[in-house]
Amino acid sequence: MKKVKLTGRIVTPEDSDYEKARTNNNLNNPKYPSVIVFCQETKDVVNALKWARENNEPFRIRSGRHSYENFSLLNKGLVIDVSDMNSISIDRSEMTAKIDAGANMGKVYRALWEHGVTIPGGTESSVGVVGLSLGGGIGMLSRPFGLTCDSLIEIELVVADGQEGVRVIKANKQKNNELFWASCGGGGGNFGIVTALTFKLHAIHDVSLFSITWGWDDFEVAFDAWQKWAPYTDKRLTSQIELKTREIGEIVAQGEFIGTAAELKKLLRPLRKTGSPTSIWIKEVPYIQAVEFFDVPSGNLPALRKRSGSFIKRLFPYKAIQTMKDYLVNAPNLNTTIWQQALGGAISEIAPNRTAYYYRDALIAQEYNTSWENPNEEEPNIKWVENLRRALSPYTAGDYVNFPDLLIPDWPTAYYGRNFRRLREVKTKYDPLNVFQFPQSIPPIRKWL
Repeated sequence: MKKVKLTGRIVTPEDSDYEKARTNNNLNNPKYPSVIVFCQETKDVVNALKWARENNEPFRIRSGRHSYENFSLLNKGLVIDVSDMNSISIDRSEMTAKIDAGANMGKVYRALWEHGVTIPGGTESSVGVVGLSLGGGIGMLSRPFGLTCDSLIEIELVVADGQEGVRVIKANKQKNNELFWASCGGGGGNFGIVTALTFKLHAIHDVSLFSITWGWDDFEVAFDAWQKWAPYTDKRLTSQIELKTREIGEIVAQGEFIGTAAELKKLLRPLRKTGSPTSIWIKEVPYIQAVEFFDVPSGNLPALRKRSGSFIKRLFPYKAIQTMKDYLVNAPNLNTTIWQQALGGAISEIAPNRTAYYYRDALIAQEYNTSWENPNEEEPNIKWVENLRRALSPYTAGDYVNFPDLLIPDWPTAYYGRNFRRLREVKTKYDPLNVFQFPQSIPPIRKWL
């Protein structure tokens, strides 16, 4: 029987572009794969998976390179990269778009904007649409339109079949519906290699933006006012808040509203009247300018990073707010922040078991972020994130699977809550041999000890 060969754009350690090809967004804990195949079409993905299975070669799947724990890389082994597969086909009459798995959010937003439509997605332009969607997908249109996966209609993916076989299938609410359910929040890389996604589209035109900044002395009152307002305000308004270090001394709330600046100004009254803001502005812009405004360039650049997160289901008491402040007083560097985004709205209108994304009733998603310049600064930065997560754990729930953290001991419950058992059943049906695996992948039932 003829052995399959790798096809597509192949990069190995001997190639001049290997360093660029292997580098992910997080430079911490670097990995050195033996071969990286940049797939150009589904046939290349099929061949890569067949090749890995025939040669008993460990592999990982990669798209946007934003896996915080670098689950999309490995030492030795094969990386199956779909980022060269990035075509976008839009059907304005049906209000749908078929997007290849390698497209990043920047390209998606620009292509859809030309037709006056969008999908609710994340803010960093280099993040891949596929990883974002499979984990749920939160962003600045989450409250009016839901998670990214809530606009998903169908996926096409390459799955393992038998001992060495490979097949291409589709999953939607009618066909392979359990797999489709699992792919709406069950995380990337668990069941197969997604090659294309079809979304329902949302019309979008002008939106209104706001930004309010407070000084350090307003830390407690500014955060408390924001948390009591942001998850409950008009569902057309999604907002975030970033708590910076004492040295920087800023608390910044920003948001995006599908409506006029005059309406937004009225909605913002509780924040505008809180403390002594150092800066307030509100403006109406074409939607694509809002996309550009929230796209933080530093988040798209490779750096030494550590991130973790959690959900807030009950508003923080004063003690939790003070804990955040204390940690930001003792931050390891100026790049350290606590970031939070309001949820609720359309997200909470779907039951926790209707999709694999479990935390439908969460009020806020939060992320603990740090990045550093020198490799010898790794330990204090990682400790800061881990200690903060533990200190806030009495007031928080779980973690968002797109903010993975290897230091979380009970990660299955943290990411998936009560949906974990069903996810394992789907895994057992579609990948019983556990072909698709990484340090925090969902195991089939008979493999779990």
